[in-house]
Amino acid sequence: GEEHYNCISALHKSMRGSDENASLYWLARMLEGGEDPLYVARRLVRFASEDIGLADPLALTQAVAAYQGCHFIGMPECEVILAQCVVYFARAPKSIEVYRAYNNVKECLRTHTGPLPPVPLHLRNAPTKLMKNLGYGKGYKYNPMYKEPVEQDYLPEELKGTDFFKERRT
Repeated sequence: GEEHYNCISALHKSMRGSDENASLYWLARMLEGGEDPLYVARRLVRFASEDIGLADPLALTQAVAAYQGCHFIGMPECEVILAQCVVYFARAPKSIEVYRAYNNVKECLRTHTGPLPPVPLHLRNAPTKLMKNLGYGKGYKYNPMYKEPVEQDYLPEELKGTDFFKERRT
């Protein structure tokens, strides 16, 4: 019932708050109460990107490995795999930078009026002669061929200068 959602919320908030003891408590309470370990593991995968993100990019690897380990061996053996992941997450630095930036992009798309801006011609593939003649791919700079960073726009003209990491903070 409702305790299912209350416990997963408590686990998330304990890890977010860097409380490893409370994180282990809520994990054990869920597992000992019969919770599906794969449900917990799926939530840890989401937590890795939503709450830890780029502060520790290996968190996502830890979460996916925990999910796979739980899938392979099941309960009760996988409880220690989840416990390791939960403690890792509680101790990990936290960052919601990517989570916020992606939400800013979604907000930009949802509030846009009219048709969405077209993909700039230089970013389009030109697999046919007609597409090449229409200017698809013209002027594109293939970055690996340059020693220095390439000056090139990747957003549509209407969004030039937009920084989703700085704007529309929610």
